[in-house]
Amino acid sequence: MIAGACISTHAQTIPKSLAERLGYALDAKLVIVHADDLGMTHSVNAASIKGLESGLVNSASIMVPCPWFPEMAEYAKAHPDADLGLHLTLTSERVFYRWGPVAAKDEVPSLVDANGYFHLNWTGPPSINAKEVELELRAQIERALAMGVRPTHLDSHQYRLFENGKEIFQSALRVAHEYKLPMFMVRDWFADHPYLESSLGPDDLVVDHTVTIAPGVAPEKWADFYATALKNLRPGVTVFIIHLAFEDEEMRAATRERDTWGAAWRQRDFNFFTSAGFRALLREQDIKLVTWRELAHAAK
Repeated sequence: MIAGACISTHAQTIPKSLAERLGYALDAKLVIVHADDLGMTHSVNAASIKGLESGLVNSASIMVPCPWFPEMAEYAKAHPDADLGLHLTLTSERVFYRWGPVAAKDEVPSLVDANGYFHLNWTGPPSINAKEVELELRAQIERALAMGVRPTHLDSHQYRLFENGKEIFQSALRVAHEYKLPMFMVRDWFADHPYLESSLGPDDLVVDHTVTIAPGVAPEKWADFYATALKNLRPGVTVFIIHLAFEDEEMRAATRERDTWGAAWRQRDFNFFTSAGFRALLREQDIKLVTWRELAHAAK
């Protein structure tokens, strides 16, 4: 009797999974189809908006420092129910198409190159200052709020905030907590970066898995990659990170120095995730689409 009571009490203390908190069974397969890089170019914006309005792409995040951010800010104001987060940006990775910080350049010197742009990458520049990271992240969020964007979540362009040490990650996490926004975080990352899990608190939202396509996939195998991922989906919440744009003159020019995440890449993502075939796979595999807004609400 006493042992049974103890077992019952213990069972009641096991926290519910994200799926259960959303009202689904423990073994449910839930997906966020998340488009990155909105604000980068008009082509990215146009394709992403079309994807969102198809209902198949159901979440996205916006790059505040980029030239076409005002167009997405206007869209966000006109569509307050859209699941739009901020793609916190600290690098400018294209060779001929660049952007820089929202904060004053002299306040974030470790984040910029000799020309005042964000660094192409973080492998060559001097050590990145975590306090400057925090200052720039706040500047990006404040600009978004001032222009009418009400973000549902935060994530990180090129995962820079997650893969570059505990100090930088904790700077980003402080900002997320300050603005009461969930930070995109995946349980599968904990093994490679233990400081992620140790930095999180009990109220931080963590999804289970993520899927994103890599440069090694041949163009003719694009749809096969995504179809296989969907057919082999594990239970829990999985975020598909995708990159949409049209393969037009603007996008080809902006990304012409290399094919990776370029115009043709993004057109292939658009073609798959707005297709009747993708819709059919969701139905056949009994996969449900959820949003960051729903996750944040369920986590409260």
